[in-house]
Amino acid sequence: MNTLVATAMWSLFLVPTVAGGILALAPRADRFAAATGMSVTAVVSALAVVVAIERPTVSVPFIAGADFALTVDDLSALVIPVVAIVALLVVIFAAADITTTPARFHGLMLLFVASVMVTASAATVPTLLLAWELMGAMSYALIGFHWQRPDAMSAGSVAFVTTRTADLGLYLAAGAALAGGAGMALADLPAASDGWRHVIAAGVLVAALGKAAQLPFSFWLSRAMEGPSPVSALLHSAAMVAMGGYLLLRTAPLLDVTGWAGPTAAWIGMATAVVLGVVAVAQRDLKQLLAASTSAQLGFVVAAGGLGAVAGGSAQLVAHAFTKAALFLAAGAWLTTLGTKDLGRLGGVALRWRVLGAAAVVATLALAGVAPLSLWATKDTVLAAALDHSPRLYGVGLLASVLSAVYAAKIVAVVARPGIRRVSASFEVSPPRGAVAPVFVLAIGAAVAGVLALPPAGTALADALDDGSVATSTAIELAVSAVLAAIVVALVWWRGVSETLWSRELPWAADWLVLERGVRAVVVRPALRLATALARADKRLDAAVESTAAATTRFARRTARIDSDGVDGAVEGAARLAGRLGVLARRPQTGQLHQYYLQIVIVLVLAVVVLVFVR
Repeated sequence: MNTLVATAMWSLFLVPTVAGGILALAPRADRFAAATGMSVTAVVSALAVVVAIERPTVSVPFIAGADFALTVDDLSALVIPVVAIVALLVVIFAAADITTTPARFHGLMLLFVASVMVTASAATVPTLLLAWELMGAMSYALIGFHWQRPDAMSAGSVAFVTTRTADLGLYLAAGAALAGGAGMALADLPAASDGWRHVIAAGVLVAALGKAAQLPFSFWLSRAMEGPSPVSALLHSAAMVAMGGYLLLRTAPLLDVTGWAGPTAAWIGMATAVVLGVVAVAQRDLKQLLAASTSAQLGFVVAAGGLGAVAGGSAQLVAHAFTKAALFLAAGAWLTTLGTKDLGRLGGVALRWRVLGAAAVVATLALAGVAPLSLWATKDTVLAAALDHSPRLYGVGLLASVLSAVYAAKIVAVVARPGIRRVSASFEVSPPRGAVAPVFVLAIGAAVAGVLALPPAGTALADALDDGSVATSTAIELAVSAVLAAIVVALVWWRGVSETLWSRELPWAADWLVLERGVRAVVVRPALRLATALARADKRLDAAVESTAAATTRFARRTARIDSDGVDGAVEGAARLAGRLGVLARRPQTGQLHQYYLQIVIVLVLAVVVLVFVR
């Protein structure tokens, strides 16, 4: 392998890591933060294209039995450049939108991008775990970027704790991989022994569902909307949430060999697409609607991973990345300009700033699945694989497609219907300079990315990723999807704006199925009560230990007094007595010979007396 190519592979994450660390920690870097962020992401985009063409594999020793290894194969060669390009466009938008501590923001964004690059190219489980953890930590910091606001910090904590709980599955999978003899290479996981293979698949599935905001973890994505709009655009489109679905695409062979994990992922993905589609329909907040639609659209990617339709899932992931990034940035531009994200106050906003509005409408129609825009073809590729697996699964997926047309048409009917003027602020203001161009470029991607699911590009992608073994869409299926989407959009448009807000009729859906409150009731509150009980028990234990220590101290003091006053006194008294006896014993030793004779005579006399009287 060429040394320059290997250097490019290492630089793909080292450059944003170093630059991001410097920006995040430098106290006076605000003046050049935006320029640095755009320059570094541009370099990352160029490096991503290079490694996608050259397909390098690099590694260094990391831990016993596993290297820190990165590789670019057919799947990552498609995803890595898309992530880098979307990140570049989001950072360009952020340069115009973020004015508070831009150095910290761009530093965190670069670290986030670096973690996603490693996640997408990780070849071993320890490498994936390291990137997975950094990605979660950066998402927490970015969602809670406005840390002075309690709701922002609470949202970051909810997102971090929820995904972190699911992440435990990846640690379980790592341990099972070692126990099952599979080793630490991701490609070798399907070769684990039968029993451990199921544990690995279960751990990977839970971790991926948590990151991808699938049921029952979806609620954290609602709270993540407290972050800045550029964060939402990157996190929801091509970065962290998308990486959950990407992990299942990467490990599709593992899911397949278990026999149960693949169908489970497929049904959970389609169920999420339907249920979160209903949640999206019920939203009045534009960002909340887009967040719910993220879970719903990534449900198709998750289902594709479970069905082994890697080509269709990756095409859906790419098309969704462009579409959702464009929509979140458009929502962010309107929020910055008008100070609202309430659909009821954004009537006709797309008609005022026509370039931005046209880009947003194109991306929204792509989200609706309107032909020939991207998500029409990519979703239908996944639906074809679902139909080959189970007609019932296909029916659920088709319902999810109809719902996506409903909630996307809801946006179009509010922001683009002529004659509506409900915008709350004056039209004298304009979106931030530099904010429109990224949305326009992303909308182009949202329009054309569907070629990845249509011949000839779709055929080539299927041959590379699926070996041509997965069912593809027929002309009839594509036509049915196109007609359904067109009919739904037309009906919503015809019914008008007042009927598109529908949140009062579906309060449980508008509140995201009350999932967070349910988790608080079922998990958080019992856990807190248990923690409180354990804390009380710990305090009692502490009191017992302290009282025992006090009693021991008192006993030790008494023992010390006995020792010092009794034993030591007796020893010292015996020593004094011995000393006196010694003094008395030394007195006869005068050195005078006649005294010694006298002493001998006295002793002999006493001995004779004793002998006489004792007898």
